[in-house]
Amino acid sequence: MNLLRRALLASIGAVIGWKPSWSKQETSSQNEVEKSSVTSRHVLCFLGKERDLSPLSDAATQAIREFATGFSIDEDYSQAEPDDRMSQSFAVCWDRVEADAWSPADEDAVADHQSVLYILGPSMQQAETVKVSMLALRLLERLIDTGAVAVKGESAGIAHGLDRWRELIRQGAEATKAADPLAEQRIGRLAFAKRPLSVPGYLESVGFHLVGLPEVYVPESAGSERQIVAIMDAVADEITQRGLEPTLEGRRASLSFDSTYEADEFKFNPYGIVRLPK
Repeated sequence: MNLLRRALLASIGAVIGWKPSWSKQETSSQNEVEKSSVTSRHVLCFLGKERDLSPLSDAATQAIREFATGFSIDEDYSQAEPDDRMSQSFAVCWDRVEADAWSPADEDAVADHQSVLYILGPSMQQAETVKVSMLALRLLERLIDTGAVAVKGESAGIAHGLDRWRELIRQGAEATKAADPLAEQRIGRLAFAKRPLSVPGYLESVGFHLVGLPEVYVPESAGSERQIVAIMDAVADEITQRGLEPTLEGRRASLSFDSTYEADEFKFNPYGIVRLPK
């Protein structure tokens, strides 16, 4: 099945707790991961206010020429008409960690949208994930300035309101100007990863692979959701600053490649899962 179609069905299916037939119950082993040479990529969804894709698609095309090398417009699923599933999809994907991450005006904009543009990012090697994620933020800025009324990252199922996107864009630009890779990676996580989600016994992150990091699973007994999110973010920062092995040792954590996502799904993390001890 087309990968973008999988991502779209997953974001809609999450509304009603439906597990698509293409998402198998068995997990992917480490050997399977190593053999698959899996790479991650961004899939971005932009909603327009007019029944005309040309303003957004023209802006995207120009941005791709100028700086967003490797990004491309998906012609198959972009459409110059509203998609009546979007309100449900965004409702599932709104970021629920940052205070005021979206507003009623953002929800209204989703409900009233008149067109949908999908943009696919390039397949990313681990070393280039942060750079490409910063380019994705610049691409978002261009399309928001052109008139996009709502934006969602399909690769992890995350949406922010326009004001929050603008703040993340500003922070990303400052980190890039300062040549601060740790800040760039942190902002990329805040922008494009979803957390926390629930798996048996743990709360998990989804989307850390978009900045070259493994997911982090924290036992649900470790505290409130906000406390657990803070732990996830601290572990991710430690991996970036100290390295994976010292972080695993210091946290008494383990690295697993048993994923609930198939290796050809956008949410699959080829860098594994860091599980903190219960």
